[in-house]
Amino acid sequence: MKIIVFGAGAWGTALAVSAARHPDGHAVELWARDAAQATAMQGRRENARYLPGIALPQALTVRCAPAVELDASSADLVIVATPMAGLRDTLTALQACAAPVAWLCKGFEAPQTGSDPATVGMLGHEIRASVAPRLKAGVLSGPSFALEVAKGQPTALVAASEHARVREALVQAFHSATLRVYASDDVPGVEVGGAVKNVLAIATGLCDGLALGLNARAALVTRGLAEMTRLGVALGARAETFMGLSGLGDLVLTATGDLSRNRRVGQLLAQGLSLQQAVDSLGHVAEGVYSARTVVQRAAVAGVDMPISEAVVALLDGRLRPVEAVAALMGREPKLETV
Repeated sequence: MKIIVFGAGAWGTALAVSAARHPDGHAVELWARDAAQATAMQGRRENARYLPGIALPQALTVRCAPAVELDASSADLVIVATPMAGLRDTLTALQACAAPVAWLCKGFEAPQTGSDPATVGMLGHEIRASVAPRLKAGVLSGPSFALEVAKGQPTALVAASEHARVREALVQAFHSATLRVYASDDVPGVEVGGAVKNVLAIATGLCDGLALGLNARAALVTRGLAEMTRLGVALGARAETFMGLSGLGDLVLTATGDLSRNRRVGQLLAQGLSLQQAVDSLGHVAEGVYSARTVVQRAAVAGVDMPISEAVVALLDGRLRPVEAVAALMGREPKLETV
């Protein structure tokens, strides 16, 4: 099987490494947009910037090209590992691709200039329907830190697509003794889980950074899951999807794991750092910082109440200080517990 992974960040590199180690002997090409990065990776057999210390298998070849030059004509599967901001252009370039395509990015797209307010914050499958409607595509998501996947530590993911061919290709490419891939046809559910958990992880990082205790963390995770589910159902997902790997599983990992960049942002804000200082200190993208506003905007259009996400946006915008964000949540009127 020939697999092309476009995007040489931590997650794209980790999956490329995993596929190249597969016992079925896949041939894997990892395409970087930066020529200097591609040359360094191919020469050193390591992604020193994003996954230092992880050797690139011999079955993995590093190439360089922008999205518009991506040639996928010989591929059996194409993986798009760009940030959410790059998904539209990449899918546009791949619109005539005959092979199955899957994206890894999580979040809602920032509003396009002149876009319909009803479509603010599009999910990946909605972007695909807009720019590449004939493309057989889906999403690969679930609780996973790139470093652990690259090390071959046990991980489970969800391959979601309305097309069985896409789900089967993803399972064939990545399912192994250390990486278990489950199939799903609930694309909206898997995508909403992947988007909202990053925002909620900032909230739990704030909770931990303020030393509010495990009770507070449990409450945030549980009520955050309710927010996630409400939004997902409003956008066409099945409620039960959020009790699986791409919902509860990914939320627990990102909200509590020490490798979580989004959780770390919340912790740093609790320590008094500015948002810019917190982001600069990471060296990697924390998706929740960029997707929080679009999550809340999309929820508003859908008429969905998301108080935790709204508090995170107010915190990121500087309208609330960390202790004020917590007070705003705890000071809400009593109500029945509902999803």
